Amino acid sequence: MIIANPADVALGLTELVAIDPRLEPLARRLAPLPLRLAEPGFAGLAHIIVSQMVSRASAEVIWGRIVVATGGPPAAEAYLTLDAETVAGLGLSRAKASTLELAARAVASGSLDLSAIAALDAAEAIGRLTVFKGIGLWTAEVYLMFCGGHPDIFPAGDVALRAAVGDAFGHDARPDIRQVSEIAEAWRPWRSVAARLFWAHYAARTGREAAPAAE
Repeated sequence: MIIANPADVALGLTELVAIDPRLEPLARRLAPLPLRLAEPGFAGLAHIIVSQMVSRASAEVIWGRIVVATGGPPAAEAYLTLDAETVAGLGLSRAKASTLELAARAVASGSLDLSAIAALDAAEAIGRLTVFKGIGLWTAEVYLMFCGGHPDIFPAGDVALRAAVGDAFGHDARPDIRQVSEIAEAWRPWRSVAARLFWAHYAARTGREAAPAAE
């Protein structure tokens, strides 16, 4: 099964509460959870790369510049037409600009088929994505969640998710990646819905809309 529509998210949330009744108060307060689904492809991956380690507001400003420069949600070929001066003016770090160019070249050449990868088993898909420099575990996981609809992924490297899990379960300090990964094991096979639930919890607690953000 993949997550394809709001009904799938609602089903997953019902299943989660049955699996772990501790989540029932969060689910009752925060439902319905957002779908946050995009088409698989270069634009979806590029948006996730842009969002790494920056605020949501900063990411959206940079993304807006890319959309304007390429004339729409960027295809790999359109991104590769941008000259060095234009890319420098987008606000990307040097590392992100390099990663986007590498990914665009791979997509344009056919060596990276993002639609096919999104449909693979999660472990295999993550392995194929992370061979590309600049695409780490967090990027691959978030791509599979939001561009592939994978139902059972929990990006434990995400700062907001770790903060939200720690808050919900009474931790004095934000739990580390290993701790959160172990906690999330209980939420199989709906960890992607659990991630949506805890992003929503983070947003409610902080008053800020939570977007995936790696540390």
